[in-house]
Amino acid sequence: MRISLIIATCNRPDSLARLMHSLAPQLDDNRIEVIVAENGSAERTELPDVPGRIVHLYERAPGKCRVQNHAITQARGEVLAFLDDDVIVAPDYVEQVGHFFARHPEFAAMKGRVRAMEDPVAIAGPAAVYLDLPLVDHGDDVVEVNGVLGVNMAFRAAVLNRVGPFDERLGPGAAGHEEETEMSARLRRFGYRIGYAPRALVYHEVDPARADPARFIRIARERGRCRVMHEHHTPGRVRIDWTVAAFRLTFARMARAEPVRLAREMKRFAIVDGMLEGLRAQRSASGEAAAQSA
Repeated sequence: MRISLIIATCNRPDSLARLMHSLAPQLDDNRIEVIVAENGSAERTELPDVPGRIVHLYERAPGKCRVQNHAITQARGEVLAFLDDDVIVAPDYVEQVGHFFARHPEFAAMKGRVRAMEDPVAIAGPAAVYLDLPLVDHGDDVVEVNGVLGVNMAFRAAVLNRVGPFDERLGPGAAGHEEETEMSARLRRFGYRIGYAPRALVYHEVDPARADPARFIRIARERGRCRVMHEHHTPGRVRIDWTVAAFRLTFARMARAEPVRLAREMKRFAIVDGMLEGLRAQRSASGEAAAQSA
């Protein structure tokens, strides 16, 4: 099976090198290629010397989805696997991606397993609750799931050709997030199924700089704004959800809830607050457009 590994990267040369070195022993098969999809970096990153077919796409302008879509047009694989640059792969990662799609024809897409590279609490202490690492563990069995996660996901190329590319309004370098959520929903609308592959394992870096409450809240609010861009939400429903989230957060604070629960309620509220902000922005833009056309 031909597999294209597409690595999205931006201003992380050391992390990218570590990932590519972890992949290097698995690239001695001419059916495997690596496409480094770099966007937003001040200058083109010098890639480490690893074997195999390596394609380097560089776009100075930010836009993860845009450069990934470019990579899709260049890819030769029957399966396209997408990795973020701040992971390393297990020694048999590529083999396991191939096995998953060969053994499970019922699935059009794969959500891979993601573990932390180090103990988050040992690295960040009590602030580890704000790391918000994209960890994935649904157990040791292959099961159907609702969606993929951008850090470690894969698709049959023919499926992407049918459902279309990533939504370039979303993701880093654009609105910030939710590109994989939108793609997952689109796959389901087309009738495709998504499977969890426990053996397609990667390890995510633990950067203590991410353990920042202000960053945690900012990202949650951005996710809320992204959510109303690609999903239908009525203002009334979102206001109800906002009221419920505000009550839950207030209660958690009054009850001196454990840090993990408090962080969860802070995130819930920030997402809904961001959704309200996004709806207000949409209404304002619609009003301006109507005024200009009048």
